[in-house]
Amino acid sequence: MPTKKLALVQKPQDTHAAARPGAALRAIRMQHGWTLAEVSKRTDLPISTLSKIENDRVSLTYDKLARISTGLGVDISQLFAPQVVGLSGAMSGRRSVTPAGQGQTIETENYGHLYPAADFLNKRFVPVIAELHARTLEQFGEMIRHSGEEYAFVLEGTVVFHSELYAPLTLRKGDSIYFDSGMGHAYLAGESGPCRVLSICSGPESQLIEAVSREGKGKQPRRKK
Repeated sequence: MPTKKLALVQKPQDTHAAARPGAALRAIRMQHGWTLAEVSKRTDLPISTLSKIENDRVSLTYDKLARISTGLGVDISQLFAPQVVGLSGAMSGRRSVTPAGQGQTIETENYGHLYPAADFLNKRFVPVIAELHARTLEQFGEMIRHSGEEYAFVLEGTVVFHSELYAPLTLRKGDSIYFDSGMGHAYLAGESGPCRVLSICSGPESQLIEAVSREGKGKQPRRKK
């Protein structure tokens, strides 16, 4: 079976706030006193690749981002905001503005995920705007499950919501649902045309994105070094 490919796309942003994952990786590594060899062991990425990442000499695929996020125990969003790495989450008055059409995007065969406020660290919940592609469970594959709770509001089109404990539910524009996201679930497009959902998840962003990467038959995408 062909391996599903994932692509992380950074939408155009103000050049003064351009994301530099390499600088963020170096800042996180220095903050913990890790050598490149230690980071290599944690992420299963070669030292040479990590060095190139830190020096902005290689582009980062979603797979590499996920491995760095999981191996170092940080949210992927931290790799896009090096200027605030290490700041305490106790700050008050924080805010993040995402202009229309911008944010971090993950494209899979089932969803087009847009993550607003990607530069906002240590979020208590994760907002996601999902454009649905799959029309059947056969196309979707194994249901997704991740820690926390989830609220979904249908922005456009008709959604057929599947879960492992309940019968399929049809949701239309303006309808919403709140559920335990540890229960297997899948959002399917109920009709042709655009179908979009605003989803708010309470679990850690890194776990949510890792769950998305396992769409389909529950297999991780092929790793490239």
